[in-house]
Amino acid sequence: MINRGSALRVAKPVKLWTQRFAFMALSLIAIGLIALSEANSPFASRMRAQVVDAFAPILAAISRPVDSVSGWLGAMATASSLREDNAKLRAEIETLRATRVRAAQIESENRSLRSLLGAPRMNEGRPIAARIIADAGRGFVRSFLIASGTAHGVRRGLAVVTAEGLVGRVTEVGERSARVLLLIDLNSRISVRVQRTRSRAILAGDNTSAPRLLYLPQDTEVRPGDRVVTSGHDGVLPPGIPVGIVAASDGGYLRVRPHVSWSRIEFVRVIDYETKGLVPASPSAARQLK
Repeated sequence: MINRGSALRVAKPVKLWTQRFAFMALSLIAIGLIALSEANSPFASRMRAQVVDAFAPILAAISRPVDSVSGWLGAMATASSLREDNAKLRAEIETLRATRVRAAQIESENRSLRSLLGAPRMNEGRPIAARIIADAGRGFVRSFLIASGTAHGVRRGLAVVTAEGLVGRVTEVGERSARVLLLIDLNSRISVRVQRTRSRAILAGDNTSAPRLLYLPQDTEVRPGDRVVTSGHDGVLPPGIPVGIVAASDGGYLRVRPHVSWSRIEFVRVIDYETKGLVPASPSAARQLK
């Protein structure tokens, strides 16, 4: 029988040399892999491809459970987000249903009142779709050009709107193009009304993003957040077009933040309300367009 002490004496050096050899072997393998990854020769490329091919099944096998767990977690997060979105949509649907019912009631009341007073229904206008083709604004002018003109039924003075609200009005017309003066322009003056108080005022542009609200009655209490619409008393624009919301006062003036986001406008609608008192089309308008 082999002496136990002799076996231990033999095993210790073997274990020590094995550890040293393993450390050296791993170090050499690491150095070889680094050199192989940095080399650009065809041989190195083939070696890298072979190493990747050898480890690809292992990596694929390891990645499967990870992908499964990630997919499961993603599905759970998506399901939770969908539940929240569905709850919000249901709440919005209920709000819209209530708004629709209320709107139907108001419309019914308006029909009854118009019938009682003998007042005609306000003309909703004929829309003319137009695409913005150029920002013709200069340092002190806020306007743009649209690809619609007299050939499409556009005339001077017509209101230009988007789904959000009033953009401005047509000031110059050519056969196939027209210039639109924005309500924020220094030369823009629009007759408006504060919906909550029914007070009339003038919305005066000053080339800033929030035009001023002028000539309000002294006893009017206008607050930030009040909605502003056109009043129709200027004989140019019809009443009721959404304009914006009253913002905080600045330098003694109340300002209105328009509903329209100027940077995102691509298409507009020119509305022919057939309003009396519109500025007639000028024969030289086509020559004035640049």
